[in-house]
Amino acid sequence: MGSYRRVLLKLSGEVLAGDSPFGLDMGAIKKICREIASIAESGLEIAMVVGGGNIIRGAQVTGAELGRAQGDYMGMLATVINSLALQNVLEHLGIPTRVQTAIEMREIAEPFIRRKALRHLEKGRIVIFAAGTGSPFFSTDTAAALRSAEISADCLLKATKVDGIYDDDPAKNPEAKLLPRITYMEALQKQLKVMDAAAFSLCMENRIPILVANILKEGTLRDILINGKQVGTVVHLEKE
Repeated sequence: MGSYRRVLLKLSGEVLAGDSPFGLDMGAIKKICREIASIAESGLEIAMVVGGGNIIRGAQVTGAELGRAQGDYMGMLATVINSLALQNVLEHLGIPTRVQTAIEMREIAEPFIRRKALRHLEKGRIVIFAAGTGSPFFSTDTAAALRSAEISADCLLKATKVDGIYDDDPAKNPEAKLLPRITYMEALQKQLKVMDAAAFSLCMENRIPILVANILKEGTLRDILINGKQVGTVVHLEKE
């Protein structure tokens, strides 16, 4: 195994939609869950935070008739839907999984209790933290950074559709270059959009390295977390 004992995996909601612009693609979810299951079976402790952008983004639906706070609460509920889908597929693969929500809904998930989450991880269960931080105006990236600090994760792995952090938008600039390593301060100064400033700052303060990689490429999680390979981008404290 690599140098990681406990990791937090942040999944964007978009990767759960597959090639569709909206909703859940069960084929894509099964593929992602098989990747996660393969590393869970190695003994690595895994927690997860998932976004809700494949269903709704709070910031995008706000307007004169729908305030930002209400939109964000709607987005939090979308993350619960995604979390339940992931839990179901992972358990079909034989991986015990618990969903904990920042907003209480006891009939379908446990409330977030840090000590209980740690116990689940120690028992070899995957823990999916849903409903963001439970408060509006915070992104699921910030929720991922917060939960990473709370469970003392060795790293936060942001699994996306892109290969890592680039010096420009690769969708608009074909000359954009992948940055294998970058410091937190550089990420903040360059206002890189891969995560928001609050998430970068929280990880910097707690010395949690951020790994950004393409989860849609088969074997990415194993290469990074088990084989210790440099894949994608590492955001770290000091310039090396």
